Amino acid sequence: MNVVILAAGMGKRMQSALPKVLHPLAGKPLLSHVIDVARTLVPSRLCVIYGHGGAAVLKLLEKQNEGQAAPIVAALQEQQLGTGHAVMQAAPMLDDGVPTLILYGDVPLTSAASLQRLVAAAGADKLAILTVVQADPFGLGRIVRENGAIVRIVEEKDANEAERAIGEINSGIMVAPTAQLKRWLAALENDNAQGEFYLTDIVAQAVADGVAVVSAQPAAEWEVAGVNSKVQLAQLERIHQGNIAHALLERGVTLLDPARIDVRGELICGRDVTIDVGCVFEGRVELGDGVRVGAHNVLVNASIAAGAQIKPFCHIEDAVVGADSVIGPYARLRPGTVLAHDVHIGNFVEIKNSQVDAHSKANHLAYVGDATIGSRVNIGAGTITCNYDGVNKYRTVIEDDVFIGSDSQLIAPVTVGKGATLGAGTTLSSNAPAGKLTISRPRQATIDGWKRPLKAPK
Repeated sequence: MNVVILAAGMGKRMQSALPKVLHPLAGKPLLSHVIDVARTLVPSRLCVIYGHGGAAVLKLLEKQNEGQAAPIVAALQEQQLGTGHAVMQAAPMLDDGVPTLILYGDVPLTSAASLQRLVAAAGADKLAILTVVQADPFGLGRIVRENGAIVRIVEEKDANEAERAIGEINSGIMVAPTAQLKRWLAALENDNAQGEFYLTDIVAQAVADGVAVVSAQPAAEWEVAGVNSKVQLAQLERIHQGNIAHALLERGVTLLDPARIDVRGELICGRDVTIDVGCVFEGRVELGDGVRVGAHNVLVNASIAAGAQIKPFCHIEDAVVGADSVIGPYARLRPGTVLAHDVHIGNFVEIKNSQVDAHSKANHLAYVGDATIGSRVNIGAGTITCNYDGVNKYRTVIEDDVFIGSDSQLIAPVTVGKGATLGAGTTLSSNAPAGKLTISRPRQATIDGWKRPLKAPK
C-alpha cells in the first residue's frame, strides 16, 4: 500500500509561526500522530507533502525516519492549489500495483482500526471514502448519493440548498486504486468557487469510469476532526486525554478525577495505582503496583517502583524511584537520579545525577548533586554537595550509616567514611574518616560589652 499524508498548509487561523502540522497534541506533533498510525498499516511507500515551514517539517521527518527500514519520502507543494494538486506532487512516487491511502497531517486521531476498515472496503479496485454523519456539517464537503450509492462530493461553497441539508460528510480520508488515481488527478479542473483542484472531484470521475465508490465509518466522530485553530486543537486535546483516562480506568487505575490528567507520551501502570488530580506524564513513565501519585506532579521519563508514594508538587525527570520510597512534597529528582528501596526525599530537596541506597533519607531543604550515597544515611536540613567549581564537576561519596548534620557543605571531590558523623554547620573540604565525628565550625563565643549600632540622628 502507498500512503500519502498532506501536510503543506500554513494554518493561518493558528496565529502562529509554527507550521500547523507541528503543533503538539499530547506532547507530540500532529503530523507525528498521523505518521505513527499510518505505519501500523505497514505501507510499502509513505510520502508526506510539505510546503509552509518546509525546513521544520523536513527536520521532523528526518527524526521520524531514524531506525525505520522504510523511510518517509517528502514531496514539495510550492503553491497550495488544493488537495488534488497536493496529491499530484506525490504521484510520481506511488506504486501503481497497490492502492493509495490519503491522510491529512492535521487530522491526528484517526484510529488504525478505522483505517483498516476503509482499506478492506476499498479492496484492490474500489474508491473508498471515510465518511461520518454530523449534526452540524457546516463548512464540510457533503456526500451525495443516488439510490444509496455515492455519486459525488460537493463542497460547502459549491453546494445548493438541498445538498447543504445533507448530514453525511467527507472526511477527506480515502483509498483509491493508484493507476486510476493518477489518471483522475491529471484530469482535475479548478472551475469552482475556490479556484482550486479538489481531490473530491475524483469521485465523479470514478463513477463515470464505472469504478465502485464505497464508504466506511470511524468508530467516533472525533476520529475525523481536523485542527484549524487553537480552539480546535484544545478541543481535540481534551478528547484525546479523555480517551487515555478511560483506558487507564478500564485497566484498573484509580483516577481521582479523569478530567484532570495529561499523558504526553506512554504511561504504564501496574495494579492498584492511584493518581490524584493535575498530574502530567511525559515521555515513558512506569508506575509499579500500588504506587500513589499525589496531586500536581510532573513525571518525565521516570520509573516508580511498587509501593512508592509521590506526594504533591514534585518534579521527577529521567529518574528511578525504588520500591516503598516516599518522595515530596515539593521534591525535585533530576536526570541521573537512582533511588533504591525505602528512600525518603522530602520537601524542597533536589537530587541530581546521584545514586542513593536503601533506607537513606534527606527530608528537608537539601541539594545532592553528583553523589554516591550508601544505605541508612541521614542528610540533614540545609546540606549541599558542592559539586561544581565553575568549570568542572566532581563527585561526593557518602558511605553507609553516615549522619550528616544540618547546614553542612561537602566540597567535592570528597568521601565521608562508613558510620561517620558530620556536626551541624560543617564545611567538609577533605575526607571524613569512618566512624568518627568531624566538625569544622568555630567555637561559640559571647562578646561582653558589645552594643548594636544605632542609626545616626538626621
